[in-house]
Amino acid sequence: MSIRKQHSSGFKAQVALEAIKNQNTIAEISMENGVHPSQVNKWKKQALDGLPGIFSGNNVNGKHDSEKLQAELYQQIGQLKVELDWLKKKVGYLD
Repeated sequence: MSIRKQHSSGFKAQVALEAIKNQNTIAEISMENGVHPSQVNKWKKQALDGLPGIFSGNNVNGKHDSEKLQAELYQQIGQLKVELDWLKKKVGYLD
């Protein structure tokens, strides 16, 4: 049984950057860093796919989106609670 290695995001970024630079082959990069060549290619693709989002200016980080989602969910919970209380009152439900 083999145990999978957990690599930090910094390590992945470093390996992906090396692959993007194209100064060494993927095989050389994978041997130097002890990861499979297909993993290097995967990290390179993820880095290249994510680059446009860095410069979009729409979202500096995921924090804004999660805060917005949380606020929306709290609002929905509040609305549903009001509706539930109203329905309980209408049918004469006692706690």
